[in-house]
Amino acid sequence: MELKFGSKTFIMGIINVTPDSFYDGGRNFDKNAAVNRIYELCEEGADIIDIGGESTRPGADELSVSEELDRVCPVIQTVAENIEIPISIDTYKSEVAEEALKLGAAIVNDISGLNFDKNMAAVASKYNAYVVLMHIKGTPKNMQTDPKYDNLLGEISSYLNDSVQKALDAGVDRGKIILDPGIGFGKTLEDNYRIIENTAFFKDLGFPLLIGLSRKSLIGKLLEKDDDRLYATIALNSISAAYGADIIRVHDVKEHYLAFKSVEMLKGIEASHSRAVGNSQRRLNLY
Repeated sequence: MELKFGSKTFIMGIINVTPDSFYDGGRNFDKNAAVNRIYELCEEGADIIDIGGESTRPGADELSVSEELDRVCPVIQTVAENIEIPISIDTYKSEVAEEALKLGAAIVNDISGLNFDKNMAAVASKYNAYVVLMHIKGTPKNMQTDPKYDNLLGEISSYLNDSVQKALDAGVDRGKIILDPGIGFGKTLEDNYRIIENTAFFKDLGFPLLIGLSRKSLIGKLLEKDDDRLYATIALNSISAAYGADIIRVHDVKEHYLAFKSVEMLKGIEASHSRAVGNSQRRLNLY
């Protein structure tokens, strides 16, 4: 399985097999509900399915390995042979990642960037998996307790570069590394918007970029009432996609699939224009 980055912005559909995730906790906690929702997301246009069994919302407690396995493995086992798009396992535990990869997952989405579990990089390498390396400041339990940075972009990029080196040292294929600056994971409201504004900065690190902001507090904190966060989610994700994000992680696949049609059209016109300008300049340089 190969993800051809650069062809379009991939939509990663979220499945939280949890009772306590910040947005959809409990909705897909039942195995059958989760499986049915995965099939719906595939029909709605998802390119990747991201399955997680532990909430990583701010303040969340850590889940045991056995309980996390009990939540995600039956779902992955049921759908792996019945869907054509890749499955991602959202975990920072190597034991959970390994079982998921055995069952057919192809991507490890690690919120710690390989820093919470020293065996994670080796597991990803062993199964030749894609690995999403995310930045986090602290842990889910304490990450939103007054996060501060001396140099936001520099500290995030340094963390991600260290994670990349861990992956490479363990034998992970460089072409299978994806970066995620970690919106909402140890960031202030202003930090989150600076990350989106600097999407190109993170792209310049040299790897495909994942943005995960779906319905998070960077939207909710701007609303007088906690109204539907979908509209701003689509707006910010469209901006991120236009700025060059390769994967957008979302709860609402159908809505993003429809919105991204116009974003991809715009990007295609821009790329065509850039090529035309480049060809014109090359012709001019001949004289």
